[in-house]
Amino acid sequence: MTDTAAHPANHPHHPHDPHHPHEPHDPQDPCPRAIALYERALREGGLDRQHASSLPCLLESGLLEPARQDPAVQDPTVQDPTVQDPARQDPARLTPVPPALVLHRLLRAAGDRVLRERRHSARLAEAFAPLTRIGGRSGTEADRSPAIRVVSGTGRINEAITGAMAGAVSELLCVQPNLHYSDSRGAAAQAVAMDRDQALLDRGGRIRTLYQHTQRQMPLVLARYEQLRGDAEARSLDEVTDRLIVVDRDVAFLPAGADGTVALEVRHPALVEFLAATFDRLWWQATPLYPQAVHRPSLNGVTPRQRAIAGLLVEGHTDAVIADRLGMNIRTARVHIAKLATTLGSESRAQLGYLIGRSGILDREA
Repeated sequence: MTDTAAHPANHPHHPHDPHHPHEPHDPQDPCPRAIALYERALREGGLDRQHASSLPCLLESGLLEPARQDPAVQDPTVQDPTVQDPARQDPARLTPVPPALVLHRLLRAAGDRVLRERRHSARLAEAFAPLTRIGGRSGTEADRSPAIRVVSGTGRINEAITGAMAGAVSELLCVQPNLHYSDSRGAAAQAVAMDRDQALLDRGGRIRTLYQHTQRQMPLVLARYEQLRGDAEARSLDEVTDRLIVVDRDVAFLPAGADGTVALEVRHPALVEFLAATFDRLWWQATPLYPQAVHRPSLNGVTPRQRAIAGLLVEGHTDAVIADRLGMNIRTARVHIAKLATTLGSESRAQLGYLIGRSGILDREA
């Protein structure tokens, strides 16, 4: 083995080589060198700006931010030494942003990208569906195995999912948001799904499902896992994507309309892998629900649900948007907001946002 092979960090093309030019990339996907320096900054409490000058993504990704000037160091431009600006920045130092806050921002950005891709896929499918019969191709040939197929009608959607599940042998990934899950439609959908899900488990496959935290105590959810036998797991998050089903990482199903009567059957390998990877990222951030539930603790009188609401409040969302995104009705959302305001001592909506930021509750991992 040569010296170069034995020491990959010295290889001129290795991504961790500090002398290797920094290649442009998505700021929402920090490069390995940036992560390594961020870890160092966390351990040391900050970095000199010159150490980060070759990695602009440290600031673009929100991993580091300009450090505040030590209040003990007087500003020479201020004649009165008793008057100092507490927000004055130290131009030579950078300080790390808390990991929980960075992760919150990056996951939100990832979720927004997923939503944009899904809307783009829906627009493409809608635009190209009537064109597949043009150019001498018959409808049967066009529908045989398209990369994206529009399926209309609840019955046809269930048939398509059942057909895909019949050939599944390894894995089913599901995202089940709160919308419609507690009504008669949700109960009917679960009745249809139970047999095909159990059949996959009987063949040695596994099932992983993501719910919203508001569904953790729903009888319909609890009953599902009392009945299933096999390798089935469930976790929950404050926010999830719209409904998603991925079968064996070969085919995915997602809604193409608000009423749930139109779906997209996606078989394009790159799109399916993108959806599965998004699920995986959400899965590792989620709280276990089954087979062994983990209960999230309150911190300083603020519950995990109130922390989720606080994150949306500081982004400027209305009560209605907060309720929709967290899978609760607007009255429940307002009750939580009122309790949060009482806990933090807020007397107005504007003051509540300020107190949330000052309290640091969003900097702590739930």
